[in-house]
Amino acid sequence: MACNENQVKYLIVRPHEGGIMDLLKYMLWGDIQCGMMFLEASQQQVAAATAIDHRWVIFVSIIVRKIISLFRKPMEYTGILIDFFFNFLSLNGGFFGLIYNLVHGKVPIAPKRGTQNFISTIGHIDGRIELYTSNDFTQVLFGTRALMDLCMMGSKLAYENAQVVRNVVSCHWKMHFVDFYDCWNDFQKEKSTQVFILCDKPIDASLILVSFRGTEPFDTDDWSTDFDYSWYEIPKLGKVHMGFLEALGLGSRTNVASFHTSIQIKEHSNSQTPSYLDLAAYYLVKSKLKTLLTDHPNAKFVITGHSLGGALAILFPTVLVLHNEIKLMERLLGVYTFGQPRIGDEHIGAFMQAHLEQPVQKYFRVVYCNDLVPRLPYDNKTFLYKHFGTCLYYNSLYMEQETWLSTMVRLIGLALPGITDHCPTDYVNSVRIGKERTLQNSTF
Repeated sequence: MACNENQVKYLIVRPHEGGIMDLLKYMLWGDIQCGMMFLEASQQQVAAATAIDHRWVIFVSIIVRKIISLFRKPMEYTGILIDFFFNFLSLNGGFFGLIYNLVHGKVPIAPKRGTQNFISTIGHIDGRIELYTSNDFTQVLFGTRALMDLCMMGSKLAYENAQVVRNVVSCHWKMHFVDFYDCWNDFQKEKSTQVFILCDKPIDASLILVSFRGTEPFDTDDWSTDFDYSWYEIPKLGKVHMGFLEALGLGSRTNVASFHTSIQIKEHSNSQTPSYLDLAAYYLVKSKLKTLLTDHPNAKFVITGHSLGGALAILFPTVLVLHNEIKLMERLLGVYTFGQPRIGDEHIGAFMQAHLEQPVQKYFRVVYCNDLVPRLPYDNKTFLYKHFGTCLYYNSLYMEQETWLSTMVRLIGLALPGITDHCPTDYVNSVRIGKERTLQNSTF
């Protein structure tokens, strides 16, 4: 490593470094040496202590990620097939419309990915695109239901392609679409982080919204990240989930020193920094925000995201504070996350408290019922990952008419409890008609 190993602390869980027998010996017979085969750490003592103290959690992380990796291609192909099927039906007037067209000799319309008419599976499960209340945010106040609804709908919209996002923002919400970014994840070696930005008005805007895309239903890399236990310790900040740092473009576990390099750079310059930072979500969004806030002197910005997107939404301002971006943070209206996993240890919450809780609360985590993802990575009295901020908890006691597709999703929940409660549909319903319960220092 390029940096001093005595100063850098990290832990990487590598589920494919050992075999099933090694995993069973570790779990059933407490063979720590077998457990350490799956762990890479800055110091041997760190790996040993983790293998001893958190055996059950490490075992679950490894076995779940092994299972997820086995289904990588089947899930990918299933997602492609389901996306095509729903869009094919939608473009051809539904099942009966398709039959009618075939009987009358009309050629069916084939969906084309990346176009304005190609909707994600999440978009088909919940077809609502209109905002619940007025889209006038001239006198925007953080904590209002109107703003929360915009954030949730923005989080749901982030699952769509750029053309769909542009169409909804411009034609339905009557707002100004700024840009859609496909950002680089140097560990995954692909553009797997998506984020879009909008303003409530093209001129003299009052509100700027940044929305990060969450966990794709059929993307095994996203789900594996949620179950990952790997962390990297940032001085003054604390231990941060390594997968979320990678999603923001701030390093790669294949070269641990890259985290130090990426995080220490406050302003990205092509002549001084690694080339992969050209497409890093953190630097792209920060640069665009600075331009927008200069162009709109009366505007404030809000950051949002569902699932993995929620983790990135709160990690983004955390790094801004770390980089002493005082002027940007003064313009932050707040952060709303929905079904967000934990991003790091309790020290992060203490670090961010002065910036997100004073003089008013600026960070709300919305959690629906038995959603599993906010409970990830797993936590207990002595465990690493801890939530911070105010939790707005919603139960399932609301009445809302559902589509046949959302009903089918709920039936899946009989086999996968905690997964179906993660669906954006329930978060939209909760924000609009649910009764919230505010929980301080919640563990979920």
